Amino acid sequence: MSMIKVEIDGNETREYETGITAGDVIKDVYGRKSGCVAVLVNGIEKDLSENLNLGCVVESINGESEAGLYILRHSCAHLLAQAVTQLFPEAKPTIGPPIDHGFYYDFYMDSIGDGELKEIENKMKEIMKLNLPIIREEHSNESLRDMFNNNHFKIEIIDEKLGQESGSTAYRQGDFLDLCRGPHVSTTSQLRWFKLTSTSQAYWRADSKKESLIRIYGMCYATKEGLKNRERQLQEAAKRDHKKIGKEMELYMINEMIGRGLPVWLPNGEILKSSIEKFALETEDSYEYQRVTTPVLGKKELFEASGHLPHYAEGMYPPMEMDDGIYYLKAMNCPMHHLVYSNKKRSYRDLPLRIAEYGTVYRNELSGALTGLLRVRMLSMNDAHIYCTLDQVAEEFANNIKMVQDYYSTFGFKNYYFRLSLWDPDNTEKYIDQPKNWEETQNHLRKILDDLEVPYEESIGEAAFYGPKVDIQFTTAIGREESMSTIQLDFAAKERFSLTYTDETGSDNGEVFVIHRAPLSTHERFVAFLTEHWSGNFPTWLSPIQVQINTISEKHKEYANYLGQELKNAGIRMRIDDSDNTIGKKIRMHRKMRPAYMAIIGDEETDNKTVSIRARDGRQRNGVPLKQFIQEISSENFNRETELSLIPE
Repeated sequence: MSMIKVEIDGNETREYETGITAGDVIKDVYGRKSGCVAVLVNGIEKDLSENLNLGCVVESINGESEAGLYILRHSCAHLLAQAVTQLFPEAKPTIGPPIDHGFYYDFYMDSIGDGELKEIENKMKEIMKLNLPIIREEHSNESLRDMFNNNHFKIEIIDEKLGQESGSTAYRQGDFLDLCRGPHVSTTSQLRWFKLTSTSQAYWRADSKKESLIRIYGMCYATKEGLKNRERQLQEAAKRDHKKIGKEMELYMINEMIGRGLPVWLPNGEILKSSIEKFALETEDSYEYQRVTTPVLGKKELFEASGHLPHYAEGMYPPMEMDDGIYYLKAMNCPMHHLVYSNKKRSYRDLPLRIAEYGTVYRNELSGALTGLLRVRMLSMNDAHIYCTLDQVAEEFANNIKMVQDYYSTFGFKNYYFRLSLWDPDNTEKYIDQPKNWEETQNHLRKILDDLEVPYEESIGEAAFYGPKVDIQFTTAIGREESMSTIQLDFAAKERFSLTYTDETGSDNGEVFVIHRAPLSTHERFVAFLTEHWSGNFPTWLSPIQVQINTISEKHKEYANYLGQELKNAGIRMRIDDSDNTIGKKIRMHRKMRPAYMAIIGDEETDNKTVSIRARDGRQRNGVPLKQFIQEISSENFNRETELSLIPE
């Protein structure tokens, strides 16, 4: 038997007989409890069962690494599919990818409830304990089609993904077989730390015209502690859930008679929304933005000119045929802003021109994807478009990045990073096919970020269809990463809308670049983030109720009303509870509304014209003179402080 040399994890090289498996090499070096779930062989991911026939470099993939968790979660999705098909033989598995913190699998089957979900999880545990080997098999296209001939979803995947290829792989565990390229863990017993979490509706190929599917979600970790930490995180998420808090605080409502994904801002929510809007207006005034208002619908020709038809057609509502043409609800403001720009001749002295709007747009999201304020069909935003020369792009981008940083600081956000979102040259159907413009503008943004010394990551395939962008990726208090803000560079609008300016020589110049920016995302999404970040305990300047006045008895009503009027005159939002309820009951009852402060009014306060202040955490400060109280809370409000400072720690 010939020997081969294997370098392991860059630490040492050992000799083995030809044909040894990668798993046996790892076991020889690290023992049985290495935590390794797969390997890289010469940089390519492989199963531990991979036979090594030539000298090579083997790198272990630990289950707690990012790559290892991906493999564990992918394998857990197969375990889920095996359990479902055993319990529901008529169910048709479709796709089951890993995702952040876990996995999901889509099935063509009848709806299931919590009882069935628990039954499936128990079956998964049962299969896991059988320690079934997970075996990779090579098959021809013909063989694969034969094996999956009763599942047209898999046949469609085979036809689409394999095409002219001579075959692919499938993975078998017991009597379950799934089409997959792998790699996977070696046995089902390696999938100990998982939990099914929820179900939802999905559509095959995300197309509402195709079959409706049941999506089952789960989470999976390499260790018991990893799973427990995630469960604690989800418990915290439940406490911070903006849907729950929004209902308690009466921020917004969604009514089926109006329609899913169409939130109605209730009075408290409108105060919160307006406070954010006021702050944004002040900020944009300081950057010399000019405000406009545009209609909520426009003609088909407008969106064809912008390229949103056909590139964004799926996100737009169906057309409306009118007596003078075909109209669409607008899904974006930019085409109308382009027409505002070209409404009159522009000079180089006018640039950069910053056009802003608090507009509402409408996007045709699938009903199954809608969730609270995070995913809606009606979106309001402080949208803006900056028209400038290429030489001005850097300064405008820098100003917008600073604006984002200032906003986030004021709102108390720290956990975010910048992402340079690039086009995918292999997917020209999704993007305007101008490779030279893509490369030049992407390099331009890359240099801007480098010059600003802003840490950033790059991501292929995340650009807008008309140009690259800088996205601000925000990690919520419950560990979920979302795109919060965006700054986009558009090189296509100048041609599509004939955007020009008169340059210093008096000639028409068509090199007008457009920066699209929405630093506070949409109001709906931003309020959801803000609510979860603060658990509804907003800073004073954002609190719908800044002071909740509670009387101890009926004889304190007159002073409570006087206090309320003084606060109101000072522009401080307040409410009075002078009911017959006990002070303890009043405090408990109003706590769910999360006022910034509660003012307790009794004999001493009434006699001395003072206020006793109670903070949300129970801290109290007594005998504060009325004028001093108003000055302090007004200062806290004016300065948009993130902490409640009236009561020291």
